[in-house]
Amino acid sequence: MATNRQAATAHSRWRAPIFFAILAVLFVLEGTVRNSMFSGSWNTSLAILNMGLISAITALGVNMQWGYAGLFNVGVVGFLAMGALAPVLISLPPVEGAWEAGIPRLALALLVGLGTLAMARLAWGRTRSGILTLAVLIGGFLAYRWLFDPAVTAIEANNPARQGNIGGLGLPVLLSWVVGGVFAAAAAWAIGKVALGLRSDYLAIATLGIGEIIVAVLRNEEWLARGVMNITSIPRPVAYEIELQRNLDFVEAASRWGFGAAEASGIWVKLSYMSLFLVVLLVIILLAELALKSPWGRMMRAIRDNETAAEAMGKDVTRRHLQVFILGSAVIGVAGAMMVTLDGLLAPTSYNPLRYTFLIWVMVIVGGSGNNWGAVLGSVTIWFLWIKAEVWGPALIAAMTSPMADGPIKAHLLDSSPHMRFIAMGAVLLLVLRFAPRGLLPEK
Repeated sequence: MATNRQAATAHSRWRAPIFFAILAVLFVLEGTVRNSMFSGSWNTSLAILNMGLISAITALGVNMQWGYAGLFNVGVVGFLAMGALAPVLISLPPVEGAWEAGIPRLALALLVGLGTLAMARLAWGRTRSGILTLAVLIGGFLAYRWLFDPAVTAIEANNPARQGNIGGLGLPVLLSWVVGGVFAAAAAWAIGKVALGLRSDYLAIATLGIGEIIVAVLRNEEWLARGVMNITSIPRPVAYEIELQRNLDFVEAASRWGFGAAEASGIWVKLSYMSLFLVVLLVIILLAELALKSPWGRMMRAIRDNETAAEAMGKDVTRRHLQVFILGSAVIGVAGAMMVTLDGLLAPTSYNPLRYTFLIWVMVIVGGSGNNWGAVLGSVTIWFLWIKAEVWGPALIAAMTSPMADGPIKAHLLDSSPHMRFIAMGAVLLLVLRFAPRGLLPEK
């Protein structure tokens, strides 16, 4: 019996290094081998890795909520969008003329809106009068719209072809990553105060709806981030390729390594981003592991496993759920800010639940909920498969249909092959749930 236990312990100890080693080999093959399966480009390999690292940070936030506390957040896309707003408002330079056009009036309108909510809550708490509370809300709403609408119209009319928004503060872009976490945490606090304490299915419905509301606001409020016209030229924390290509020392060093200036500059930029992302990822993992192994973490897992018993022992379940919901959402917001910084673009129309909610949940489930390293493994693995499935899918369909005679069925299969990634993700999820229901790296 003891021998079997020791063998199982040794197997679990080597499971994570083996999986990460296999993943590393795949990225090396992507960078060095050029055939129908791999691109043979380090630029492509590093680009996939960088988005995988950002996805890993997002999955860590979801893992805190689900793996630590059993909170089912289906609005991941909304918290990513809240974080994505931070680089626009923090790092972009101020828009000329926006302040004069209506920013003070806009700020006053937002203060009136917050004050109205506070007064309505106070009125209800003091009097329990629905009529008085409703009157406060209606009056505050009218005052808010009276201030808000003219300010928005004036700001959006300010050089609408190129700007038409409030602009940013011109601060360092790395600061915006922290602010992105704060934005998402604030949204999580507002959602949690309303939805937490209810059944898990109500929380799922609330996060799903509010996530879509956040994305809809970004798409339609042009004064904030230009809506569907998008925001470009978001500042970088690393060098630009064109600057490196003009640096004679860099070009000479690249030629010694056998790279052209254009290829080497892309690799250098991606390596710089990878270094920053790894630092953020490792810091979050360190803090998450310390929290998980602390009395607070043990209490959260006890609440997750049996809320009734935890409440009977005097634990404030709703308050603890709110804490972990805010922390997980803050991590997701940091990832959202990092993603926009990497792309250099904020495009609200690109935030869809399939990519930014469903796929993140697949990463957490495949990696192993409750295990931070499992979330990282699942994220990078699933993202690699998600990208490569677009290449491998058509090749697989072409090989399978080669014996078939030309006709509408074969043509339909070949035309549908680019969508193989959706089938691939579903197949991976089913296989993992069947043969490793607790994930590749299950919680201890």
